Amino acid sequence: MKLTKAQYDEIAQFLGQVQPTRQSLRKLKEKFPSQSQSTLLSIFSQEYQKQIKRTHAKHHTAEAVETYYQRYLNGVMKNAAAPVLLELANEVDFAPSLMARIVLERYLQEKEQAIPSKTLINSMLRDPSQIPDGVLANQVYQCTVNDCCYGPLVDCIKHAIGHEHEVLLREMLLEKNLSFIAEDQLRAKGYDKTPDFILEVPVAVEGHIIHWIESKASFGDESSHQAYLQDQFWSYWNRFGPGLVIYWYGFIEELDCHRERGILLKDCFPTDIVTLRHSMAQR
Repeated sequence: MKLTKAQYDEIAQFLGQVQPTRQSLRKLKEKFPSQSQSTLLSIFSQEYQKQIKRTHAKHHTAEAVETYYQRYLNGVMKNAAAPVLLELANEVDFAPSLMARIVLERYLQEKEQAIPSKTLINSMLRDPSQIPDGVLANQVYQCTVNDCCYGPLVDCIKHAIGHEHEVLLREMLLEKNLSFIAEDQLRAKGYDKTPDFILEVPVAVEGHIIHWIESKASFGDESSHQAYLQDQFWSYWNRFGPGLVIYWYGFIEELDCHRERGILLKDCFPTDIVTLRHSMAQR
């Protein structure tokens, strides 16, 4: 679903006034009933992540870490079954999974008298049963399952959704009898930055030649699209020629401004593909 910049700004403005909870997501759907739920969910997640990045540093000062840790200890001392960490995260407007990481790291630092490795922390966040302290393990678990934008559970879901859309795109290409080379095949040949699919025979979409297709299971907002252009799309363009990006959950339509230079944006698989075989048959 494509949105104008004005439509997107209205949604982003609304999200800036509410807390990033499942209740807020329901309010968002009620406020914008004409918009696709998957589009709204993607925007919801992206806006929340921007907010967390803006405030990330203040939650990681030595003073803040110590304050959070002491509040956690005091809270579980009064009632170990209460969702102390989750409520603390909501109170200070920080992602529950990231709050769990801060407190877990501080706990391990005290227990081991050394700074724990990221590998160990990530492993414990994925599987809280590895945490030696049962109360903390339960608190971390509560944060993980109640965080709708961060954490190992969300990462797993995002990876699965991304893979699902790549499989969907592959099936559509096969259905259209289009020959392609997939990303894993290109990596095996030694390419580092590669699109999801390179077409062995280019096609035309809306009058534009397409050599490659990239699948994005997200909404294309300005910041993410600019980052993708810089880190991926222009690299693909330099190496493989013009291509197509599919933002399955929509994009800001004003961002589709590089068509003449060779990067086309769509929110679905194109229905008007013209192949070389098709164009020769028309002559």
